[in-house]
Amino acid sequence: MNERHLYPFPVSVNEAVEHLNNGAVVAMPTETVYGLAGAAFNDDAVLKIFKTKGRPKFNPLIVHCADMGMAQSIADFSPLAHELAAAFWPGPMTLVLPKKQSAKISDLVTAGLETVAIRLPKHPLARELLLKFAQPVAAPSANPSGKLSPTSAQHVIEGFKNTVPVVDGGACEAGVESTILAVLDNRIVLLRPGSISAEMVTAATGLVVELPQSNKVVAPGMLKSHYAPNASVRLNVTKPSGEEAFLGFGTIAGVGASSRNLSPSSDLAEAAKNLFQYLRELDATGAPTIAVAPIPNEGIGIAINDRLTRAAADRAL
Repeated sequence: MNERHLYPFPVSVNEAVEHLNNGAVVAMPTETVYGLAGAAFNDDAVLKIFKTKGRPKFNPLIVHCADMGMAQSIADFSPLAHELAAAFWPGPMTLVLPKKQSAKISDLVTAGLETVAIRLPKHPLARELLLKFAQPVAAPSANPSGKLSPTSAQHVIEGFKNTVPVVDGGACEAGVESTILAVLDNRIVLLRPGSISAEMVTAATGLVVELPQSNKVVAPGMLKSHYAPNASVRLNVTKPSGEEAFLGFGTIAGVGASSRNLSPSSDLAEAAKNLFQYLRELDATGAPTIAVAPIPNEGIGIAINDRLTRAAADRAL
């Protein structure tokens, strides 16, 4: 790699906006994970996102917007979509909505679908970048496709060998990707769990949240094998074997350098925040397998188990 392709660390928001204006990609912090951002209207910039990540082009991207005006220029908002936006934006919720015919975004962003995934992040540096750029950006997680999502700027540096400029916004607050909801007439379908739970959505809208009826990829994060370390992953383990690294939770904990505990106090929010960081650290031990303790399948624990199930999936799929 030539020296001129390496970037200083970190870059300022103003420098990041300049890169975006020049059609380049940049990594920006959000409250969920770091995103690999490119101008959503620019075909070449969106292609750079796919190329940089090694991401399959049938996997759509989330469009990040500064405000509702920007979001409404891209998608058609029903009364129910407006209700969800009012309840959870800015924040870790993505809505999949009908794309407007007049939307000025690359067709590559939607992977040929008639819907578009949109969210308004709440991280202050992400909001500053979007307001200064004054255009929507497409931004999947800033990591090589299928690998562990980045929750710090250093993870991005390591993942892309310092070939992507990064705005350092510190450690991500939520630690797992946004909840993705499809709004269909007066129905809500959960496409990807996140820190906004189905119960929270029901409390805000009075509607029961449905699950998708097929495995068709209609939103990011739906590939069966995803969020994976180099080691294989074994789930619901209470006692690891001798060669396994161990990711514990609560009172089910390992000992030694090859073990971590997502939350000794059994706090699921703390576990979500630590998930990708601890998987990275255990992966770095060189253990062939990472065994993971059972995680309660409730609240944000549903999102944690979703990520772990995809990390443990057959990599050939």
